[in-house]
Amino acid sequence: MKNDNCIFCKIANGEIPSKTLYEDEKYRVILDLGPAAKGHALILPKDHYANLYELPEEACGDVMKLAKKMAKHMTEKLHCDGFNLVQNNGECAGQTVFHFHMHLIPRYKEDGQNINWKPGNPSSEELEEVRKEICE
Repeated sequence: MKNDNCIFCKIANGEIPSKTLYEDEKYRVILDLGPAAKGHALILPKDHYANLYELPEEACGDVMKLAKKMAKHMTEKLHCDGFNLVQNNGECAGQTVFHFHMHLIPRYKEDGQNINWKPGNPSSEELEEVRKEICE
């Protein structure tokens, strides 16, 4: 199912040209137009899902398998020093296009990117409260 108003649906289905790295019947992998690093790419499903919560279970596994395949291939070809897989859900998490996509970001020593977070320092009691909130 495609959303006619979604730019990523149009790109994934070949209606808008892209720098395609890989394509099959379900997915297209393209170079990002605003790359964080050389080779930054996106995995786009051809069907429309706004985010991870809408993505079918089977597709979750397919995306990770494709991410692994692409990361291995891109690492060999680009000789990068590391690799980030990034997948954002919701505006506050950094999602700007509401069509599920996974970022494949080759990393290079001193590439100037900081895709990290500042670790918190919760107490054991705070962690237990969160665990209970999630599990009970």
